[in-house]
Amino acid sequence: MNLTFEPGSLITLVGGSGAGKTALATRYWPQAWQLSLDDYREMATNSVADQSATPVADQIQTLLLDARLARSLTTVIDSTGLHAHVRAALLARARYWQRPCVAVLFDIRLERRQAQNAARQRVVPGHVLLDQERLVPTAEQLLAEGFTRVETVTATSPAYLEPALAGR
Repeated sequence: MNLTFEPGSLITLVGGSGAGKTALATRYWPQAWQLSLDDYREMATNSVADQSATPVADQIQTLLLDARLARSLTTVIDSTGLHAHVRAALLARARYWQRPCVAVLFDIRLERRQAQNAARQRVVPGHVLLDQERLVPTAEQLLAEGFTRVETVTATSPAYLEPALAGR
């Protein structure tokens, strides 16, 4: 697995809640590179979980995404990325700005995601995790959608294990 990308790339994290997307993004990329709907929902409502703020959060994310891609700045989209229409919109923005769009696919088993989710400060309901499991695309699907590259993170990937190893 190689988490080094061409400068100016749009990096889209794809995986269910509790897969470790935010933890990995925080370890590998500067905060200024990371765009997160959760952050914008919280700014709008004081709650990351308030889904009623998703439309305004999406507008904020799109505005910042365009500002960054117009300047050829590497940008990481930290969300589940599980819905094809959401990925299609991101791919369209990358194409518009003529930037490579890569996916980092989190192939983490449901049982592990459930355990990690239970340890989080904001626990996602179990039925949501089950629904998300059915939406996780394959690397082949992501490439067929138009991503220029797909890197897959598993529970045994060195990048995924790094915090556990560092704590020993």
